[in-house]
Amino acid sequence: MKICCIGAGYVGGPTMAMIALKCPDIQVAVVDMNAARIAAWNSDQLPIYEPGLDDVVRQARGRNLHFTTDVAGNIKSADIIFVAVNTPTKTYGVGAGRAADLRYIESVARTIAQHATGTKIIVEKSTIPVKTADTIRSILASNGTGLKAQVLSNPEFLAEGTAVQDLLAPDRVLIGGERTPEGDQAVAALAGVYARWVPRERIITTNLWSSELSKLVANAFLAQRISSINSISALCEATGADVDEVANAIGKDSRIGPKFLKASVGFGGSCFQKDILNLTYLCESFGLPEVAAYWGSVVGINDWQKKRFAARIVKELFNTVADKKIAILGFAFKKDTNDTRETAAINVCRDLLAEHASVCVYDPKVPADEILADTLGKGHTNSRLTVAQDAYAACAGAHAIAIVTEWDEFKKLDYARIYAGMPKPAFLFDGRNILDLAALRKIGFKASGIGKPAE
Repeated sequence: MKICCIGAGYVGGPTMAMIALKCPDIQVAVVDMNAARIAAWNSDQLPIYEPGLDDVVRQARGRNLHFTTDVAGNIKSADIIFVAVNTPTKTYGVGAGRAADLRYIESVARTIAQHATGTKIIVEKSTIPVKTADTIRSILASNGTGLKAQVLSNPEFLAEGTAVQDLLAPDRVLIGGERTPEGDQAVAALAGVYARWVPRERIITTNLWSSELSKLVANAFLAQRISSINSISALCEATGADVDEVANAIGKDSRIGPKFLKASVGFGGSCFQKDILNLTYLCESFGLPEVAAYWGSVVGINDWQKKRFAARIVKELFNTVADKKIAILGFAFKKDTNDTRETAAINVCRDLLAEHASVCVYDPKVPADEILADTLGKGHTNSRLTVAQDAYAACAGAHAIAIVTEWDEFKKLDYARIYAGMPKPAFLFDGRNILDLAALRKIGFKASGIGKPAE
């Protein structure tokens, strides 16, 4: 068997690396037109940071895992073709700001139709709107070469920062296909690949549309929990309740459970907001405005939480941060990843810069040029925004510190040393609730967290 994956990003690279590791008899090729990205996958400095990924890639690369720009050749030779290209939110035309931009999906489908012959299994790995398989099938059916293709849906459920572990021991593998003899055969073939290391009871098979929709709904439900607890964090601050204590109490209810009840400055990443906006657009398209409004409110609360965090910094610093240095610790949307897509740090930095603060950012994995470009836009500069090489340099002389990403190293800093080098009163805002606020207050900080009782 030969597998080809079109798209060498956060999904395609790690997923194919794990398949190659666990199935040494299967030749796996990851193809992409971006030569620089392919070169990075073939180097000692992978294009994405994910704990444990380096080791997985090194074990399989050159044996049965290959990264290449030969798209056409690998499409021709592959038995199974994964499609793992980006599906960003549209920024133009009908559905702008909500609908998924499917130009890359269509382009890949046309490329497959141009080069593929014989019998192929096409696997949707990208997060896509329900019914996208119809588009792919229509394009493939028009190639005129006698291609016999089955289109399957196999959405990814990876969490950045734990992707390797999620691939090693997934909660479930979801495969959707047509309920026909040919569709069942294709589903069985793909299930057989995953069954090399995933217990059969964790491999779920559904029809195509259920599988396509399940990815959007899973992300919507997870984001809903975050927005729900964040909305309660505001009430906790107003009443003197502690959001962590509230979350612990309700999380003991087996019907609710403790996961995704951590109050924070807001969720980020490439999936949650994009997928919820896509879901709202789908609901409106199918004549369900009330459902669309419900899910839209989840994104609304998240945006409000980010603004509320920045506004709280301004308010606590005597209603002005003009010409005051604010240290932002963390820029990635979560720890153990270098992904900055939709990170809350962008909003916080922009809001503080709008108040004429001097913002100094430090993140252990995000390069300085990316921090500047994400915050200001490529080619733009602002002398008030700087990037530090370490946390101590970022905090030196700062009027306030804001924890925006929950990196473990921020829990281990010498805050007494940091406090000594700050103007007084010195403020600390824990946007991830990872620090001991009582201990910080003993040092002298005016420390506060999300949904925590006031000092």
